[in-house]
Amino acid sequence: MTPDAPSSPPRPRRFDLVVFDWDGTLFDSTALIADAIRAACADVGTRVPSEVDARYVIGLGLAEALQHAAPELPASRYRELADRYRHHYLAREDDVVLFEGTVQMLEALKSRGHRLGVATGKSRRGLDRVLERSMLGSLFDATRTADETFGKPHPQMLLELMDELAVGPERTLMIGDTTHDLQLAANAGCAAIGVGYGAHAHDAFEAHAPLFVAHSMAELAQWLERHA
Repeated sequence: MTPDAPSSPPRPRRFDLVVFDWDGTLFDSTALIADAIRAACADVGTRVPSEVDARYVIGLGLAEALQHAAPELPASRYRELADRYRHHYLAREDDVVLFEGTVQMLEALKSRGHRLGVATGKSRRGLDRVLERSMLGSLFDATRTADETFGKPHPQMLLELMDELAVGPERTLMIGDTTHDLQLAANAGCAAIGVGYGAHAHDAFEAHAPLFVAHSMAELAQWLERHA
């Protein structure tokens, strides 16, 4: 009988904390958010941004995103614009799903001993709603939203997550689909990965020197298994 070959030793873990953006990174909501922004602008009678411009603001906090998307609208009407955005977004949110392979990737990271976090431009209420719906809440060790701290690319979200979980920046990895996410990571002294299937074009990431740009969830999961 041939003896069993010795198993390979587990790879050393490079990152203890892996933090994900939500929209456009785990949740396939980019088109819905851009459409809701454009529809809201039409509702209040201001110039409707192009789809590219609407996608650019994804990842920012809602107030900042709408100010960028509708710079000609008087500040006194931003609340009205935000209400119309929420109306259009919530009408279709239940149609949006996680990217295929998201759950398996997150479960694999947990099984390898990584702590998991979320840093998102969503509101706390919005994030809690989608975490409950997707049944992913138990997989994340800590989360931060734009309405409870500074929005991206200010480093505060990552700094708070690292402090809460007692992980240093050299052991923290940020993953997101926008340049706002990559700049957030840089401002917090962390490494980053860009995903090219979300809001921003992958060629915009180069200036931010991510460790890797994944063009699918499968590519992201494979890189994390091999290098994280």
